[in-house]
Amino acid sequence: MRSLAIVGATGSIGTQALEVVRAEPGRYDVVALGASTSVETLAKQAVEFRPRVVALADASRAGDLAALLPDGTDLVTGPDALATISTAADVVVNGVVGFAGLPVTLAALEAGKRLALANKESLIAAGPVVQRARSTPGAELIPVDSEHCAVHQCLRANAGGDPTKVARIVLTASGGPFRGRSRAELAGITVDDALAHPTWKMGPKITVDSSTLMNKGLEVIEAHELFGVDYDHIDVVVHPQSVVHSMVEFADGATIAQLSLPDMRLPIGYALAYPDRASTPFGRIDWAELRRLDFEAPDLDAFPCLRLAYAAGRAGETAPAWLNAANEIAVDAFLDGLIPWTAIADVLAEALDRHDGSTADSAEAVVAADRAARQLAHRLIDKRTAA
Repeated sequence: MRSLAIVGATGSIGTQALEVVRAEPGRYDVVALGASTSVETLAKQAVEFRPRVVALADASRAGDLAALLPDGTDLVTGPDALATISTAADVVVNGVVGFAGLPVTLAALEAGKRLALANKESLIAAGPVVQRARSTPGAELIPVDSEHCAVHQCLRANAGGDPTKVARIVLTASGGPFRGRSRAELAGITVDDALAHPTWKMGPKITVDSSTLMNKGLEVIEAHELFGVDYDHIDVVVHPQSVVHSMVEFADGATIAQLSLPDMRLPIGYALAYPDRASTPFGRIDWAELRRLDFEAPDLDAFPCLRLAYAAGRAGETAPAWLNAANEIAVDAFLDGLIPWTAIADVLAEALDRHDGSTADSAEAVVAADRAARQLAHRLIDKRTAA
């Protein structure tokens, strides 16, 4: 039985990971669960799965959680708690949202664990640092993002092939709720509009990122870090059905794609079971009902965040961390009603123009760049709201 630590257990990825566990009884042993603040949900999960340890980042709620935990489950709390439990199992699911997931990623890899990574921000922001951690004996990173999981499967289908024969990676994007609208038509977008994703059910931050195509831009950087393919050979196409999750084109012109109905439990199950496969058919397609598959180029004028992500990726070093941090602040400001949807890209462009050129030679350097970019983004937003 494979042991699991699920960090970010109460969020979208964490709860779906537990659905996979329920669907495959006897296959996994959930030995650790962790969350930032969701005491009641975490306690219910602990009662059901009886982990050996539960972690809560918010130490002020420790007493509340301790009173709800079953006998035999230990509790760790505080800012390092989530990273602490990331060494407790064979497989660690990192479902933490945003840059806060970096310590979990590093702890799991440096302990030589398999990391089922849904927290793309840690790899994007700290690519060079994470790459060093990936070299730890026993460490293994399996992507949980549907697009990168698809690429992983396509490359696996080419097992034994020469990796230099990969001509390009093609990431698919649903286009979000605003596909086909011009920049002028996007001026009055509300929070409710941005959160109404047509295909996927996700948390608010990633849903807004999907609406701006920043999520796809971050995935371009992630693909570069995961698979070692340069940016000139990573393309994005809009595919509204979200059935083709990504493709790999080889030097001879052949393209291998991974298809399934949109269901995040499939890539989660893939990462948990690898190199085996899950036994439950999440996302199975009824081919008699699938009528069409459409593809189109993204509109970079209406959705400039994608272009900004390519620019940050090509700049390298701490530029991706800088862009990611500014984006987290800008998205929060939009969700709080402080700036309009179109201003997210404007804030990011201005912030990236002011990148300080720092190098990503350590985790501390990445954290410093993240902090500086957040402070800058706050200043840029304050300037806008004061105008």
